[in-house]
Amino acid sequence: MTTSNNTVNFTYDTHYTEGERVSFKKQGLNIAGLLFFPDNFNAENQYPAIVVSHPGGGVKEQASSLYAYHLAKAGYVALAFDASHQGESEGLPRYLEDPTSRVEDIRSAVDYLVTLPYVDEEKIGAMGICAGAGYTLSAIQTEYRIKAAAGVSSWNTGHSARHGNPGLDDPNNMQNVLTQVAQQRTREARGEEPLIIGYVPETEEEFQKNYYGKSVIMKEAYEYYKTPRCAYPTSVNKVLFTSLDKLAAFDAFSHLDTVSPRPLLFIVGSGADTIYFSEMAYEKAQEPKELFRIPGSTHIDLYDKTEYVSQAVDKLVDFFNQAI
Repeated sequence: MTTSNNTVNFTYDTHYTEGERVSFKKQGLNIAGLLFFPDNFNAENQYPAIVVSHPGGGVKEQASSLYAYHLAKAGYVALAFDASHQGESEGLPRYLEDPTSRVEDIRSAVDYLVTLPYVDEEKIGAMGICAGAGYTLSAIQTEYRIKAAAGVSSWNTGHSARHGNPGLDDPNNMQNVLTQVAQQRTREARGEEPLIIGYVPETEEEFQKNYYGKSVIMKEAYEYYKTPRCAYPTSVNKVLFTSLDKLAAFDAFSHLDTVSPRPLLFIVGSGADTIYFSEMAYEKAQEPKELFRIPGSTHIDLYDKTEYVSQAVDKLVDFFNQAI
């Protein structure tokens, strides 16, 4: 993997050859993307295309580009991009995680693809990883230009804002979170600086103190984002605390039952502690739909580990080849 930070020595040789740097507009903001092309690409031809959305806290150079790269190898034009307010994309306040905005990012990515003469606008699909999967599944509910959608290690950010992260279920979580957000908004209205928190533990010590024995996903997330495994300079582990009230009002799966007859695919690791999100989405959706479990894998194994990503990619290619 190539990166602007030469001090990072990557453990996993599973990453992408960087795509073409592009930008597109979303409500006046410049969104930074990476566009991947099939081998022997010919701009005089038309190709199916896939929008690929990154996890919460991730950036386009990580898991979303790994999947976009492999989808391009299978014959698709694939677009990975940084969410607005994050990574290299524009947007103030910085580090905002607003579900409505994240879904609009996906719509705007479709807007961009339909301007490209080599993209077949009748053959556009979308996929995402983790929170990006949840936002993708939300987008297809009302974005009819998306002909099929897939989630890899899907995460419903609204559900976790209301109930707590996997392994940390708290019946009073939403009340506690919204009380704290209300207090923080009042402080900021009176001139205090915005509160920024982390998506994942910054250190092994922080994981041990706050999550050990409670949350497998937090250990996995620390190992992926905060070690040489897939650290990246623009993935800064920051989220605006007052994003949480917006997340609490969101349900990625609310109208999944209306997507049919457009196909849906849910890919999940059999050992993921987030598997219930994919199962909930599958139950909500109508046919055609498929829940595809990858034996022995966990949530973040599907971000970059070759033996699992290869199975996910094979399934995605087969799905999109039939669906769009």
